[in-house]
Amino acid sequence: MALTTPISTDALGLLAQPGTPIAAKLAVKFAVVVTTWATRRRTRLALSRLEPWQLRDVGLTPEDALSEGRRVFWRV
Repeated sequence: MALTTPISTDALGLLAQPGTPIAAKLAVKFAVVVTTWATRRRTRLALSRLEPWQLRDVGLTPEDALSEGRRVFWRV
């Protein structure tokens, strides 16, 4: 599994400069959204695969994990 490094606010601040093309801004925003969705999907899938004792360790019931695991990736 690949680990992602978050983009710093300084790097994102460069996109707010007046000379930055709109296409570049849209491309970065699109990449952020897709990365967020992928992270949600991967996290929810992993949560749905946890054993009951692991869920108790994080304070969740199996029903909570099942409910969260069934949520679609674009929902918060």
